[in-house]
Amino acid sequence: MNFDGVEKIAAAILYEGYILYPYRPTAIKNRQRWNFGTLYPRVYAEAQRPQEPFRLVAECLVTADANASLDLRISFLQLVPQRQSKSAAHPEEVQTLSDPSLAWDEAVERTSEHSDLRLNNLIANPLTRTLQMDGTGLPEGRGGNSASNLQLELTIGAETLQDGACKLRIELRNTSPLPSGAEAKRDEALPLSFVSAHLLLGITGGEFVSLLDPGDIYRESAAACRNAGVFPVLAGEEPDRSMMLCSPIILYDYPQIAPESEGDFFDGTEMDEMLTLRVLTLTDGEKQEMRNGDPRARKILERTETLTAESMLKAHGVIRGLREIRRDVS
Repeated sequence: MNFDGVEKIAAAILYEGYILYPYRPTAIKNRQRWNFGTLYPRVYAEAQRPQEPFRLVAECLVTADANASLDLRISFLQLVPQRQSKSAAHPEEVQTLSDPSLAWDEAVERTSEHSDLRLNNLIANPLTRTLQMDGTGLPEGRGGNSASNLQLELTIGAETLQDGACKLRIELRNTSPLPSGAEAKRDEALPLSFVSAHLLLGITGGEFVSLLDPGDIYRESAAACRNAGVFPVLAGEEPDRSMMLCSPIILYDYPQIAPESEGDFFDGTEMDEMLTLRVLTLTDGEKQEMRNGDPRARKILERTETLTAESMLKAHGVIRGLREIRRDVS
């Protein structure tokens, strides 16, 4: 399944809250990460009071023919320590931080893809896989033991319902081991956590059923779906029903990125005009900290400083559509 049509909205979910205004590593909100959809290692999560999440469960409905197949993409961020930074003026030179406490946890995208899963096989026998993720894609010298110890357990099952729909159940668990076990602190657990974890589902030979507007035929079955940590919504271009996004953030069917947006601010409300103006009013010292911090923060600064008047006007607001409001004058 080609998920290119939903990559933008999936990326917005992935980086929701990753780094927030004023986009500096020294800002309190950016030093203590509380991203949506974080799945901690199970041994750590179950030891907390109250318990932290270590798994997500997605249940949704499909109508499909006998040869239908499912594609699944698991996506999340892994945080790795950025103990050294590069100079904006001389990016080839690596600088050692004068204050090690200002080390920044940089996000690396991790994915796991599972293709051509036959629906009939899932109905007959649920699929369970234990996945180990190596250090491929992690910044050189910063993976450490966390890369080799990252462990996922995936279970996918399906059942045929009386109304003719097929109910999918997908469970993802973080079973990564921790050297300190149940005594582990959050700083030890976070690099082994799945941050902003979500799923993309694609069906070939069938269609997904909206859980928000299932219609009368499937209303009872849709109401019986139980989701934990994510909620499935139709994705892509309406009225296509071949893709579903299981998001840790509550969305409507067919979520879209506003075409007027020049880029991501890592804020789901995407208040582009306000955030652009706020970034432009930062002091020179604050802007320098943005440049020397996370590379994505540096891109925000570079983009906002080169915005044209036309781009700023686009961000001011737009009317998507109008409808007539009729009053009963009788």
